[in-house]
This record gives sequence, C-alpha cells and structure tokens, in this order.
Amino acid sequence: MFAGGAHSFSIFPLRVVYLRVEDLDASVAILISVSKRRFKRAVKRNRVKRQLREAFRKNKHPLATLMKERNEKLVIGFIYLADRLSESFEIEEKMRIALMRIEEKISSEEILLVSEAPSAPAQLN
Repeated sequence: MFAGGAHSFSIFPLRVVYLRVEDLDASVAILISVSKRRFKRAVKRNRVKRQLREAFRKNKHPLATLMKERNEKLVIGFIYLADRLSESFEIEEKMRIALMRIEEKISSEEILLVSEAPSAPAQLN
C-alpha cells in the first residue's frame, strides 16, 4: 500500500492513504496507525484508534455502497498526525470529510484496475 500506486491526502489530524485492490473479503478495509513517537502511552494511542474506528463505522455506508455497486475493493489507511488528543466530534467530522473526498475521487475516475500479470510480449521468428 505504501510502496506505490496508492492515492493520499491530508485533513489534519489525519493522513489518508487509499488503494484499490482485488483480493479482499469486505468491500472496504481500514488500517489505523498512531505513532508511538507522538503518544508514548499505549492508553492514549488506543483511545485515538477507538475514536477513528468509531468515526469510520458511523460514516462508512455511502462509500461501502459505492464500492459494492462498482464491484470493487478498497483499502484505506488512516495515519494520525497530531501530537495531542482530539475530541471525538472533531475526529468524526474529519473522517466524514475524508470519506466523502475518497468517494468523489472514485466516482469521477474510470475503472482502471491493473491486471496482476502483464501479458507476455509477442516473439518474432
């Protein structure tokens, strides 16, 4: 996901990275990352992760419906950038904006999935 081919943008305090994939059980899967460098205590990192998961759960339905209609799969990574805790309503608002932006970008793009194996070049005799 981070090696290349993924799209990304920031909506502080979140960095959002998303990538279309083919092999996935659900239509949308998420990855959440909160740096130990920013929060030394696991309690605070876990709180931010819970807030992000809950915000995603509340706002995922339009994007999940779009992906099911298009018969595509999507992986989204949320990286928390701030070095302070945020209120849940603030995180939820940023999550809503991020998911709407992803939905708009996917809706406007053509279906361009890269095939897994490139075709072999024709040999000349």
